[in-house]
Amino acid sequence: MSGSRSNSLPEKPGSMPGFSRWVILILVSLAMFGNYYVYDCVEPLADVLKSQLQFSDKNIGLLQAIYSTPNIFMVLIGGIIIDRIGTRRAALLFSIICLAGAALTALEGSIRVMAAGRLLFGLGAESLIVAATTALAKWFRGRQLSFAFGLNLTISRLGTYAAQTSPLWATGLYLSWRKPLLLALGFAGISVVGALVYFVFESYLERRYEVGNAGETDKVVFKDIWSFGKSYWLIVALCITFYSGIFPFLTFAYKFFIEAHGLSRERASILISSLTLAAMIFTPLFGLLVDRVGRRSLFMMVGSLLLMPVYLLMAYSTSPLFVPLAMMGISFSLIPAIMWPSVAYVVEQGKLGTAYGLMTMIQNIGLTAFNLLIGWANDTARAGVDNPGGYALGMWIFSCLGFFGFLFALLLRKNESGPNAHGLETITT
Repeated sequence: MSGSRSNSLPEKPGSMPGFSRWVILILVSLAMFGNYYVYDCVEPLADVLKSQLQFSDKNIGLLQAIYSTPNIFMVLIGGIIIDRIGTRRAALLFSIICLAGAALTALEGSIRVMAAGRLLFGLGAESLIVAATTALAKWFRGRQLSFAFGLNLTISRLGTYAAQTSPLWATGLYLSWRKPLLLALGFAGISVVGALVYFVFESYLERRYEVGNAGETDKVVFKDIWSFGKSYWLIVALCITFYSGIFPFLTFAYKFFIEAHGLSRERASILISSLTLAAMIFTPLFGLLVDRVGRRSLFMMVGSLLLMPVYLLMAYSTSPLFVPLAMMGISFSLIPAIMWPSVAYVVEQGKLGTAYGLMTMIQNIGLTAFNLLIGWANDTARAGVDNPGGYALGMWIFSCLGFFGFLFALLLRKNESGPNAHGLETITT
């Protein structure tokens, strides 16, 4: 797709009603909502696992880490599966795998069984996200795609927010280690319901209406990966630097705020959760803005530029933490609203599953590597309550990631302003 093409895809007489796409968005977002809840359900349960099952911090860390490791490989395979069997079959398959993983996690209070459950859940969860992302690209390309992605992220992050606040609205369940996990199993069931109804509804649409090539896929060959253009790889490079700066920071944010800034756990929780809340509100708004004005790589440059000084402000400045966190919140809302839908403009429809799977795979490599690197940096610098300056090394690493993210966004804008542009700067709705 290039800037010379029409800014939107025309409806044909007898084609499906426009609201059908929004129904699809709600259904795939519902599947992701349950998925996000199950992923985040372990964090508020940590103290109960310690007291009732005698789990160590290493055990609890394992329950989260084991989710990401196989996805370095699985999401690419999942993307290829999506391109082979279609998004609706893939979404239903992966949601059922997630349900089985959540059930196994709640089955027995053994670290081996629970870790196996989290592993199984992880094998399905990231691929389910790729399937949902591919479905949105399939139905919204040329029709408010960034806004649709933003709404999808908002609904999905409601799952995270629900999990983070579950000790407040499901207090009685936390008297037992198993009951919160059974609650998470119920949310996994919601994910399956969303995927199942999406399967039925999309099948109905494709039987009844002219939907163009929305359901078509090409045969995927591994060498096709190398045919992805420069813009795609620059988006991937921005993805790995951006998320490697955000999520590994959040891994250590509670400890950093408490030990380096003297905050209470409650105050730290309010500040950190405000990022999720801000992203839920502003991501779809930024997506709507970009759909109307274009300039996608320019906006990604702005988001990367905002992130660059955030960590050094937190490490060295005496200004309120609200200031750098507000800058991070804008970046955390702006870049995801643009970056993921941009792939749909630079990669052929039939290879989107593979493209998103590859992008998520590389993202998981970054998350694994930088979680380990920042942990090493903090230990090496002896960061702690007695040496808050020890956190500075990790903050410099994060700032460097911000710089490289800005560089990749700058190169993307240069590429999309030349003869090989795909319309990232020009396509509007």
